[in-house]
Amino acid sequence: MKLPGMGLLEGLAVTGKNMVQSFYKKERMTTVQYPEERAPISPNFRNFPFLVHDGDSLDGLRCVACSICEKECPPQCIYIVLERDENGKSLKRPKIFDIDVSVCMNCGICAEVCPFDAIYMDGEYELSTDDRFGGLLFNRERLAKSADYHMKLRPEQASEVMARRKAEEEKKAAAAAAKAAKAKADAEAKKAAEEKPAEEKGGEP
Repeated sequence: MKLPGMGLLEGLAVTGKNMVQSFYKKERMTTVQYPEERAPISPNFRNFPFLVHDGDSLDGLRCVACSICEKECPPQCIYIVLERDENGKSLKRPKIFDIDVSVCMNCGICAEVCPFDAIYMDGEYELSTDDRFGGLLFNRERLAKSADYHMKLRPEQASEVMARRKAEEEKKAAAAAAKAAKAKADAEAKKAAEEKPAEEKGGEP
């Protein structure tokens, strides 16, 4: 059983130890001189979503406008319009992709349900603005960030995604090559079958 006041003394001892160590141990410092200094962000930190694109332009957006994230979003803050050509055929990319961050609850469900590795939670937090309406409605251009950004933000997650996507692309390429080889073999076999009767007919007395 502790004597009365021992808990208080132990707490004061810990506080004093931390204060003394803060002068010579960098990891013990509890105050960061923001914005000149910035504390490192945990890989598990999540803020508003962003869209991933491969390459240097929005043409490489991974999003195919399937609208799964729009349907699953609890506060319904995502708005997507599929882009179509002049004949009404789907181009499998979003013409409009808006997120109202004033409504977004940072739950991350959109990133969890996306089957195309197209949307992830960002680590950016300096988003204050004096425009409470248009400034808080992020469009496709504002949301789009490169795969390199994702790699810097969460290297482990991005590496896993890139490896999986590469394996899937190689599998598709192998299947396409096998299909092309089979089509070529079938065409050659058909041509040979058509030429054989003609040769047999020409060889009759």
